[in-house]
Amino acid sequence: MPKHRKLLGALLAALLTALAIPGVSSGQPGGDDIAVDKSVANRHLVREWSKDSTIYEVNVRQYTKAGTFEAFAEHLPRLRELGVEILWFMPIYPIGEERRKGTLGSYYSIRDYTAVNPEYGTMADFKKLVRQAHDMGFKVLLDFVPNHTAFDHGWTEEHPDWYLQNDDGEIVHPPGTDWTDVAQLDWDNRDMRAALIDAMRFWVREADIDGYRVDYVSGVPDDFSRAARRALDRIKPVYLLAENEDKTHLLRNDYHANYGWSLFHTMTEVAAGKKGADDVRKYLEWVQDVYPEGSYPMQFTTNHDENSWNGTTDELFGAAERTMAVLTFTVLGMPLIYSGQEAGLDKRLEFFEKDEISWDDLSEQRFYERLVDLKRQNRAFWSGADGGAVDFLPATDGDTLAFQREKDGSRVVVVMNLSDDAASTTVSAGSAAGVYEDYFAGENVVLKPEHTFDLAPWEYRVFVR
Repeated sequence: MPKHRKLLGALLAALLTALAIPGVSSGQPGGDDIAVDKSVANRHLVREWSKDSTIYEVNVRQYTKAGTFEAFAEHLPRLRELGVEILWFMPIYPIGEERRKGTLGSYYSIRDYTAVNPEYGTMADFKKLVRQAHDMGFKVLLDFVPNHTAFDHGWTEEHPDWYLQNDDGEIVHPPGTDWTDVAQLDWDNRDMRAALIDAMRFWVREADIDGYRVDYVSGVPDDFSRAARRALDRIKPVYLLAENEDKTHLLRNDYHANYGWSLFHTMTEVAAGKKGADDVRKYLEWVQDVYPEGSYPMQFTTNHDENSWNGTTDELFGAAERTMAVLTFTVLGMPLIYSGQEAGLDKRLEFFEKDEISWDDLSEQRFYERLVDLKRQNRAFWSGADGGAVDFLPATDGDTLAFQREKDGSRVVVVMNLSDDAASTTVSAGSAAGVYEDYFAGENVVLKPEHTFDLAPWEYRVFVR
């Protein structure tokens, strides 16, 4: 059989994977039933420490002038004050030099899955950082990139059959993309899959990390996700975040959360005046209808991709920036803060070059501290099955988004003007009427069954009790 795989064969394999029957053996050692039972038990253990958490994305390269693990560790006390509980580190692996983009290359062009980028420090430095984070109460996630490697990854020489190749036997970059600095792995190869899972096991065993953000899940076969989950569950309970929104079925057993891309894009269009409150309502109704029980999306106003390629939060949202941040902390899901947001990050960070974040102005830190506290202190805002469902409240103004959430004695009401025009609106609070704390005003108010609000452009009100 020739070494190379035709692209058509890869597409057929992806189709067959999509049609695979759930529950088929992963090929990993041990009984499937035992693995499933352990996965279920571990999912509940992870749920306990993640249910009220906020995730924080760490860009080590740009975080400090040194761009090292040691330099980042100096920020841990401040991040503890911020209140975030989960630290997600963008890829920390050595970066490929062959076909490299820019001076430093893409974080996602990985030359070795079980080593650290020497620019960031040593393996000992990273393990020390994880221990420090754990001692301070943080959980640590690593970015894992299973679909492709750098062209100078050792596998390209040792196991070229692990890669997708063209008719001339040349390893290719992912079809249909401009990711020309990375080599597409061949998902038909079972040995390659096993090696990837071994790499995922490595960081859990050796560095005691608490889970992964898995890159490009759209291109990853479902049965690989299932096998990876079961393999990791045999070591310790881990949290898995999928960079994907379409494969919500994977949230039943394999991932805890995925990306809330739809809300992000809806918010940018609301800020631009192209969409409105009704579009946000439709998204939240979709989440409640489609997402498996207990699962949820990660919500955000920026991340490494959006900041570098599409603009700062000021560029994307303008005067609505804080309003959209409040929305991500109060709707269904786990909120994300990206490196520098709490410092009013006002530039698009270079993706392939050094571009240090300035920490001179922490004027937004207190705002995000309050948002993190808002979520943690009010159970109705918690994630998944631990939080309350969204119940929309009628409002006379079409640009007003109003909803309540309730869980185990915690009740919250959110009212927002999703417009750059002032609005006078009457909200039918119904059974949600009563005495609340106006969270951002810091005073008690009586919410009437028919309550009229005079709202400034993009004004938000959050009531808790």
